[in-house]
Amino acid sequence: MNFNLFDLVGFIGVLLIVVAYLLLQLDKLPSSSPKYSLLNAGGALLIIVSLIFAFNLSAFIVEVFWFLISLLGLWRSLISRTNSGRNAGVNGNGHQ
Repeated sequence: MNFNLFDLVGFIGVLLIVVAYLLLQLDKLPSSSPKYSLLNAGGALLIIVSLIFAFNLSAFIVEVFWFLISLLGLWRSLISRTNSGRNAGVNGNGHQ
């Protein structure tokens, strides 16, 4: 078995996704965290890159959806942070 650079890239992608899921299950990283979404998106992207060299349609489709859903989670997380930052300066009666 040959271990090429694209295999290493895919392996790192798998590690990122597995670490994200492990941290989630250990309550070390909430699913609403941008870090969680970034780990998943980065992992999926690296796996997609590795699939360019050893293509598998089913795996490619799963990773594209994984990547897009992770971007959605990242976007929602950042929007939530922005909205909570705006509301932090307003007291209970709507005045600053």
